[in-house]
Amino acid sequence: MKKGYLGADVGSVSTNVVAMDEQGEILAYNYLRTNGKPIQVVQEAVHQIGQMLDKDFEVLGVGTTGSARYLTSMIIGADIVKNEITAHAVASSSVVPEVKTIIEIGGQDSKIIILRDGVVTDFAMNTVCAAGTGSFLDQQAARLCIPIEEFGNYALRAKNPVRIAGRCAVFAESDMIHKQQLGYNTEDIIAGLCEALVRNYMNNVGKGKEILAPVCFQGGVAANQGLVQAFNQYLGTEVIVPKYRGVMGALGAALLARDVRAKKGRTDFKGFEIQNITFKTTSFECQGCSNACEVVQFFEDGELLARWGDRCGKWEMQAG
Repeated sequence: MKKGYLGADVGSVSTNVVAMDEQGEILAYNYLRTNGKPIQVVQEAVHQIGQMLDKDFEVLGVGTTGSARYLTSMIIGADIVKNEITAHAVASSSVVPEVKTIIEIGGQDSKIIILRDGVVTDFAMNTVCAAGTGSFLDQQAARLCIPIEEFGNYALRAKNPVRIAGRCAVFAESDMIHKQQLGYNTEDIIAGLCEALVRNYMNNVGKGKEILAPVCFQGGVAANQGLVQAFNQYLGTEVIVPKYRGVMGALGAALLARDVRAKKGRTDFKGFEIQNITFKTTSFECQGCSNACEVVQFFEDGELLARWGDRCGKWEMQAG
């Protein structure tokens, strides 16, 4: 009977679940759009993973990460909940043990993680400017009527990349339109956009950081070969794109779950059929003081599991 671990990385754009064996080899994974429905998508993602694995596969432990990590942990029955910085660092170190810099660009945010001797010494995140994220590339690909999967290939065919103002998503888009009106070809404009995104990332997220090789480039955006090329040129080194670049956060969560299992000796995993459980969130405004906190309640099959959102802890202490 095969045994292993699950990791889930749930953010505002994507939901990723990974199943790995006891040695850390990925057996199955999926990458779904969250679409503003994290509960239903997590249930579907876990069910799908269960379908991909052997029927007698035993889950020894589960970890969650991402912006919805606490909610996800209650849905799945996680054994450990960790932030994205830790999860990505653990995953990258397992793939490239000597990694010193991690560049991660997702749908809505981007981050840089600096490691020295396997330990995170510095990091930075950008959750404000859209110009340095995958959603901006999605938007521009749609406007140019090009499938996002082909975006990088267009950039690689460019002969003379166009200089595009990349400090802001609004300016970048208007500059792209201006360059189109001047008659520049699509390939050169897309290559220029990739270079602008890299400059934006380095000037905002990477500012003041000591970027040393080996450099891992991960996240869904790392599939874009145009961006890989732009990073290579900017940094003067060849960045490493891991095989499972889009699900590294989930892989890190699974690896962390393996560490916890050694200490805990059991798992709280609820099973692959969690799509049959009814989860529901409601909220109310506490009138106890002038803070008027919005308290969120989380139910499983009608039973209150948890409350959160109050500053004083009045309601959290009453969670079921």
